[in-house]
Amino acid sequence: MSTRHEVNAWVAEQLPRLATQFQVPGATVAILAEGEVGEAAHGVLSRDTEVAVTTDSLFQIGSITKLWTATLVLQLADEGRVDLDAPVRQYLPEFALADEGAAAAITVHQLLEHTAGFEGDVFTDTGVGDDCVEKFLGVLADVPQLFPPGEQFSYNNAGYCVLGRLVEVLREKTYDQCLRDHLFAPLGLKHVAASPYEALLFRTAVGHIEVEPGAGYHPAPFWAMARSNSPAGSMLSMRAADLIAFARMQLEDGRAADGTPVLAPGTAARMQQKQVKVPDLGLMGTSWGLGFERFDLPGTPLIGHDGNTIGQSAFLRMVPGTGVAVALLTNGGDALGLHRALFTHILAELAGVTLPELPAPPAEAARIDATRYTGTYSAQVYDLTVTQEDDGRIWLEQKPHGLLAELGEQTERREMLAYRDGSLIPAEPIQGMYMPHVFLGDDGTGHALYLHVGRAVRRATSQEASR
Repeated sequence: MSTRHEVNAWVAEQLPRLATQFQVPGATVAILAEGEVGEAAHGVLSRDTEVAVTTDSLFQIGSITKLWTATLVLQLADEGRVDLDAPVRQYLPEFALADEGAAAAITVHQLLEHTAGFEGDVFTDTGVGDDCVEKFLGVLADVPQLFPPGEQFSYNNAGYCVLGRLVEVLREKTYDQCLRDHLFAPLGLKHVAASPYEALLFRTAVGHIEVEPGAGYHPAPFWAMARSNSPAGSMLSMRAADLIAFARMQLEDGRAADGTPVLAPGTAARMQQKQVKVPDLGLMGTSWGLGFERFDLPGTPLIGHDGNTIGQSAFLRMVPGTGVAVALLTNGGDALGLHRALFTHILAELAGVTLPELPAPPAEAARIDATRYTGTYSAQVYDLTVTQEDDGRIWLEQKPHGLLAELGEQTERREMLAYRDGSLIPAEPIQGMYMPHVFLGDDGTGHALYLHVGRAVRRATSQEASR
């Protein structure tokens, strides 16, 4: 293995080449090893302005924000103000879903580990006022329950908005102010922004998107998603080094670098422990903790989270017991490719960790009867329809709704191949990735009840499928 000095030098040398290779406009990297933090930066904040990225530049961290929200909740648990096994309604009596029984039963713990079971990709904009998270709870009253609470994992953005509201109620202040008072301040962070108004005070990255394949990456038409989704990851931005300061606190039993306690002893380890198994997707962790994504590798788990917003992608990985953490923040391009190229080397050299292989289609895919898989699976943001032609080829059509349609995404049809038992995989990559599509359950007629792509998308009724 290499020393931190050797790895930092390698990153400084390779980042410009790799960012160009993966068409990433701008990126920053921060590495914690041997108790010190190394940083590197490359590229531009926006291809329109061509302002250079520096290590002090802010990028959105997207869904990595969920780790910050989970930490705010665990702080309340440390204080005895929240029982994680209690129903959410004990703290939020107004919490309502289409399924009254599920709404009454869902616990705080289930929200933290993504097993609450209601549809989670709800991005309704409830305005920019300080009451936006409170108002967001009101839009959940008609959201369907996909499966009984606690039955399985299904990534849930809306569930983390509910947790954000829980924090607001118990702290009697906005979610943004809770971040400032209970995380930014004790961690000593000076370059973080909970809102666009704060982000404007710094060198801040703009996301870049590719409207059509091969058209190149251009600045996105807007900077952030709805403020009402802040606790799930729509707003928070920071330097890579600030994200590492948070990771360091988690690795050092809840204490900031200067010794300030942020979590009670043992709470960080509790957050990182395995709570629920994740379906075999290959592009996500193998299990989940209380907020943390886990990769259960031989020897030691690799933990962290990823984040994606409008043209920005962020990656955080930590190796418990080694003091090693790595953060990468980007503003477009093949961010996953850059992440893999950097993290494969960094984690192997500093912690002896080998990243798992990414899923890929088989060289010769078997012809199968896909009757169990065919049909339409429906969510608020898209319909996924699986068909099989007479020649045996399998196709998946994705028709966007809601936020995805507003972002300009078009209906796409792609060929799928037989992968592992109970799953299909795209024949061609989607944004550089081959995401396995796992089919679970039974609808009572021999067809799968769910198509799982990190979220459990339920088979549609005939009325839903015809909309």
